[in-house]
Amino acid sequence: MITVKLFALLKDKAGRSELSFPAGAKTVSDVLEQVSRECPAIADDLANNCVRIAVNHDLAKNDTPITDNDEVALMPPFSGGAEGPYRGVRIQQEPFSLEQEIEHLKRSSTSIGAIVTFLGTTRDISKGRQVAKLEFEHYPGMAEKKLAEIREMAIWKFKAIDVTIVHRIGTLPVGEDIVLIAVAAGHREEAFTACRFCIDELKRIAPIWKKETTPDGEVWVEEHP
Repeated sequence: MITVKLFALLKDKAGRSELSFPAGAKTVSDVLEQVSRECPAIADDLANNCVRIAVNHDLAKNDTPITDNDEVALMPPFSGGAEGPYRGVRIQQEPFSLEQEIEHLKRSSTSIGAIVTFLGTTRDISKGRQVAKLEFEHYPGMAEKKLAEIREMAIWKFKAIDVTIVHRIGTLPVGEDIVLIAVAAGHREEAFTACRFCIDELKRIAPIWKKETTPDGEVWVEEHP
């Protein structure tokens, strides 16, 4: 049996949040054909590639193989700045508010005794070169998933109470905020250690890339911001 879950607008249009089909589909395309027949109200969305697809919580394409007991999620495009499928993690183009993020974090528990933040900003000098602006690109789906893994590990390994990770993408002028990591814990030691862990792991494993505009032209930077 293959389970198909519908979210947000697609769920409303179809009038249901979940469908099941007997095993037999070979690819995501086969599943989409079945869904279109079962739910004609969203057939145009599926045909016009207006839907994001995930198989077992990993982003997928039309030719992704399907096997029995797989779970397929059909989702409208993610709205900018909203928390996607991962709690506490966002990748967005628009600015974020440090004060609002901290207030939101504080409301997650009355056991919080310390909050430590890391705020990364764009600067005008990199390796001795003037920088006019920076551009950030990410691998949608995988980037959010890796940030969520970092958040969960920080909570488990360092006994943090809650963690927020926000990263901006797109073109950012000098002086703009890029990334925020805010860690709430019962005590300052756990909060400091978990915050340092999160930014180090983000630089190491998150598929986010930076391009600098300098007097010598545009340069992709190998290390993360």
